[in-house]
Amino acid sequence: MLNIKKVKTVYIATGATDLRKGVNGLSILVQEEFELDPFSPSIFIFCNKSKDKIKALHWDHSGFWLYAYHLQRGKFKWPNEGENDTIKTNLKELKWLIDGYELRRGKRHPEVKQRRVI
Repeated sequence: MLNIKKVKTVYIATGATDLRKGVNGLSILVQEEFELDPFSPSIFIFCNKSKDKIKALHWDHSGFWLYAYHLQRGKFKWPNEGENDTIKTNLKELKWLIDGYELRRGKRHPEVKQRRVI
């Protein structure tokens, strides 16, 4: 059963990815190029060169889910910060990116780590 409630982190692969790759190819990319654990409670997001298709890879206790999304019109505002790089984000910001908003690193409020009311 599809369950993304356990996803703690979203990793967005910057630049273009060859989306002819399936589960094995993308999980190897995550492990070897990004040096991340494809079995972690994370979802990994990839976009093609023309920025109209994305794939998402997600491990769910006994196997991988591979999601695909294809825009009929328009393009994603995909970050191009460098090939073989990732942006660590969350499900809310992923939804913004899918909905057509530009993901801007460093623009949201910093996390407050102080656990004391001032």
